Amino acid sequence: MAAIPESFRAFVAERRGEDAVERGVREFAAADLPEGEVEVRVDWSSVNYKDALATIPSGKVARIDPLIPGIDLAGEVVASGDPGFASGQAVLAHGYDLGVARHGGFGEYTRLPSNYVVPLPPGLDAREAMAIGTAGFTAAMSVAALEGRGLRPGDGPVLVTGASGGVGSSAVAILAGRGHEVWAATGKADEEPRLRSLGAAGVVPREEVTAESPRPLDSARWAGAVDAVGGATLPYVLRTLRPGAAVASSGNAGGPILSTTVLPFILRGVALLGMDSSAVPIEARRALWARLGSDFRPNGLGEGVTEVTLESLEPALDRILAGAARGRWVVRVSA
Repeated sequence: MAAIPESFRAFVAERRGEDAVERGVREFAAADLPEGEVEVRVDWSSVNYKDALATIPSGKVARIDPLIPGIDLAGEVVASGDPGFASGQAVLAHGYDLGVARHGGFGEYTRLPSNYVVPLPPGLDAREAMAIGTAGFTAAMSVAALEGRGLRPGDGPVLVTGASGGVGSSAVAILAGRGHEVWAATGKADEEPRLRSLGAAGVVPREEVTAESPRPLDSARWAGAVDAVGGATLPYVLRTLRPGAAVASSGNAGGPILSTTVLPFILRGVALLGMDSSAVPIEARRALWARLGSDFRPNGLGEGVTEVTLESLEPALDRILAGAARGRWVVRVSA
């Protein structure tokens, strides 16, 4: 089994000493790909903060050198040693060690273990799947976890923090599509029209959700929450959740330190649900992707997505590092 050309185009990051990384498009040898049962032509990928970290000296993400980054990919099987996958089948993959310790989606071809591979579900094409990507999958995990604890449409307002980012905007779109009353917290006032178009009932300014309070508990407002920021926002969420409500937490863009008290937990019975999308077992991963093509399909999927190529990827990575990226960015990999 071998259908990958001897070399192919890839965006590669390679260290040059301790303080520099050379990054750009070059020919990459198929012989340098790791072993795997499924060979895939990559048609689309996406741009994530983790991808950007993998390309800078201080990123502390890359585990191999050189590295083809890209924690998300979608394309077509070109050869398979696993009878569960056939040549020509549309597939996607993300998480595990892709783009970190194993070459990822920013190359025209890759080779994967079969237990990394998800059949592209009905209702999605490859570009739409990458418009969802790891960020949207994490948002879907968060919504599924909240609903698994009993959250239902009509229970009350649900807060999404970091709503202008990939996880946040996807969470707004999924929750709204499922009939929840969603409130989007963001520091970018110009994002309000886009967030309302995704289904947000209203916008909460960043200053409100990061403000300190002298009280361990404030007025109980939220029936649930998706927090993609951490830092100062998570204490606000915890002290304003309604009794028995939960927050699904997946981000630390606001910092990794959590400063709170036990009182929201012991006086209101709230729950803090941690979301780690990278290590979800493959069967659960495939099942949730099937829902993303059906009842979890986000509102406005594929609309307002920024599209780049391998050649224009470097400035996109810089923008996401600088916090200047809005919504989802997808990468057209194969010509």
